[in-house]
Formats: sequence, structure tokens, C-alpha cells
Amino acid sequence: MKTLRHYYISNDLDDLEHVEEELEAGGLTTEQIHVLSNDDSGLAKHPHIHEVQSISKFDLVHSTLLGAVVGLFASSAVIFFAYWFDGAASIGWVPFVFLALLAFGLCSWEGGLIGISSSNYKFRRFDGLLKEGKHILFVDVSSDEERILDPVIGNHPDIKAAGTGKPMPLILVFLQKTFGMIRHT
Repeated sequence: MKTLRHYYISNDLDDLEHVEEELEAGGLTTEQIHVLSNDDSGLAKHPHIHEVQSISKFDLVHSTLLGAVVGLFASSAVIFFAYWFDGAASIGWVPFVFLALLAFGLCSWEGGLIGISSSNYKFRRFDGLLKEGKHILFVDVSSDEERILDPVIGNHPDIKAAGTGKPMPLILVFLQKTFGMIRHT
């Protein structure tokens, strides 16, 4: 079953709250529906809206992983040069392995620092709209669930379609559901 993320743009958080309620009444789960907005105080006044986690607004995970890949190459280069120039024969492998681990860690850390200062790569196309005060609704649905989504969005003419994208990985949906159940008990 194919899953797709649908993006929508709105000016009105009240309207988005009604949309979320209608989608949940139609059978979608809260974890499938998210609202991305720079208006944190407005979101606080709408407790039913499932907002994007603040950590997900930034590119922390993606950039850290990219930094780890760079770190893997850097640490491999350290080990390669130690082997190639026979440096381990004179002082042993321990300093080179330590230097390789240090290079890996520093590259990963630097990737995380870059990521925490930039918006999530999946949401960058909406940066201008968010700065204008607009809100982004995105819904992860399977092809079967689109029959729920289309009529609800059709009943709200002020919400405009903004394209599609890759959905959240199923493991993250599972973790959100599990964490949500634990949090509410």
C-alpha cells in the first residue's frame, strides 16, 4: 500500500483545527496529521492541533547523519594513512584509532551544529510562507485513506494544496503512537 504526504497552506489555525477534527472523525490518527507554523502562541491556543515537534523543525538529524558520513571518510583516511605510511609500526595503532574516532565524532557534532541552525530540509520550500505567517498542514495517508482526505479538504476552500512528498517512516509513526499512549496514561 503506497503512502504519500499531502501538504496544504492556510492562514487560519481555527480552520486547521476543524480539518484535523474532521480527518480524525473520518478515521485518520493524530500521528498522521501535523501543522507546521511559526506562530507558537497561536498553536498553544489550539490544543487539538497536532503541531510539528520543535526538534523536527530543524535539520538536526539529517545534518548529523551527513556529518557522520563525512566523519566516516575522515576516520577512514586517518587509518589508511597510518597503514600506508607505516606510522603504526613506530608508535602503535592506539593513537591512530583514537584520532579516527575523534575525527568521526567531531564531524558528526559539526553536522549537528549546522543542522540545529537551519530548517528541516523537508520543509525548506515553505520557509517564505511561514515567515509570512501562513501555516502548513501535512497529512500522511495511504491510497485507501485519500478517500477520507479529499472531501474534508474540499469542504474548506481557504486551504490550498501545496504538493506532495515522502511520508514519515512507519517506525516513527509507531514510536509517536506508543509515546503518545504512554504520555496520556
